[in-house]
Amino acid sequence: MPHADSVAPSTRIRLSQQYVTDTSASPSPSLRRARLRRIITIGAFSIFFTSAGFLIATAPAIASIIALMSAPTDAESVAMYSAPNDIAAALNSYINNHPLTRSLRADPAWTESRPHLRYPENHRKHSLTAGTLLGPGKIPVPPLVFIEEGKRLVSMSYLGTDLCGHIGIVHGGLLATLLDEGLARCGFAALPNKIGVTASLTINYRKPAPAGSFIVLKAETTKVEGRKVWVKGRIEILGESEEPGMVLVEAEGLFIEPKYAKSLPKLFEGPKS
Repeated sequence: MPHADSVAPSTRIRLSQQYVTDTSASPSPSLRRARLRRIITIGAFSIFFTSAGFLIATAPAIASIIALMSAPTDAESVAMYSAPNDIAAALNSYINNHPLTRSLRADPAWTESRPHLRYPENHRKHSLTAGTLLGPGKIPVPPLVFIEEGKRLVSMSYLGTDLCGHIGIVHGGLLATLLDEGLARCGFAALPNKIGVTASLTINYRKPAPAGSFIVLKAETTKVEGRKVWVKGRIEILGESEEPGMVLVEAEGLFIEPKYAKSLPKLFEGPKS
């Protein structure tokens, strides 16, 4: 091969141009197709794993929403309860066949339900009243509730011996919890979007509540102004008849619908029977 110095200048220019042309030439069609396949493959894997990761991360929320949207109706919630043992069966039988129950059940103005059983199974363990407080020694039978929509509520239940502050006396905080929920459940139906939060709750304790007793919570909506509803109520000992029993505690509450309530899903709306 001739030495570079012995090559004529015009030849050196042509060699240089040929070198540049050869090294910057476009890839062959087969190489371009291979590169395109790699790009498509990498992109497909990226989309797949990103989508899979998103679905895995959101799966619990999606499942919860589906479960909430398909919650049992009021009538189904009553029928679905099955006592887990003889003690619960006896307690449930007393509530289910009580004269007050029969009277309310015969009046078409009232809707019967066991609202705590309308919660999805995987939500109950995170709920104070639908999960934590239900069970042997506590509230062994889910409360039986009657509602005259937006107006009145009657809820019957049994309070066990493991809910005490002082021995033999039900903790006042538990009674406050029951009243907060009961008054709210009574008043929410009167709000525009049927959703609210507790703004205030005033409680007056009248008598010690004995553990191991049947009780009845009664609530009544007293005033409605736009996004505000006022409710009063009380807890009584459930006696042998329809007549009012000894009053244990009384309460008044103000509940307010948040401004963003309209954008929230109405998870438990739908047919009630």
